[in-house]
Amino acid sequence: MAKKDMKKEMKHLYLPSAKEPTIVDVPEMRFIMVDGEGDPNVSKEFQEAVEALYGLSYTLKFNAKKNASIEDWVVMPLEGLWRAEETISSDMSAKDVEKMVKGTKGDWHWTLMIAQPDSLTEEMYAAAAEQLRRKKNPPALSKARFEAFAEGKSVQIMHVGPYSEEWPNIRRMHEHAMNEGKRLRGRHHEIYLSDPRRTKAENLKTVLRHPVEQ
Repeated sequence: MAKKDMKKEMKHLYLPSAKEPTIVDVPEMRFIMVDGEGDPNVSKEFQEAVEALYGLSYTLKFNAKKNASIEDWVVMPLEGLWRAEETISSDMSAKDVEKMVKGTKGDWHWTLMIAQPDSLTEEMYAAAAEQLRRKKNPPALSKARFEAFAEGKSVQIMHVGPYSEEWPNIRRMHEHAMNEGKRLRGRHHEIYLSDPRRTKAENLKTVLRHPVEQ
């Protein structure tokens, strides 16, 4: 029996073109989320957040497989919402994103998250969290939360290559939004479709996205 794959069901959101930026409408979705701060390359907090998110996501998936009334699904990729220290209480402009990308990574604040299927309930999440706590109890488990996130109208593009070389595509994305008469709002968003442990840097695929408004 085929598994539910949200990436394929929402190809326009998770598999966009790498040639040109596009404007998309992102519906409300439910995620498991963990907030943190610091350089993702060296931050223990970042690694602990990833561990908790995948631990919860796979516990939920395996529990669902035991329930014949729930369709099995493919675990979704890791996503991140990013902002710099000085933009904590405001929307990020193109200049803010550029300063963050080119600045000190230690000043970054992030929300890591993994999308979950509509069939997931609060009760299922609570049961999985308790099960994971008893089994492994990852350090960031207590920081995790399950909630809806609505991004709405956004501009996005697929970046292929190292994370350190994202800026030209981010700039193209921002310019496209401005040419369409829109301004940035909210936080810079990235979706990591490739596993950096198994994929060469030049082949990494990352969806770059930013919410916009008229």
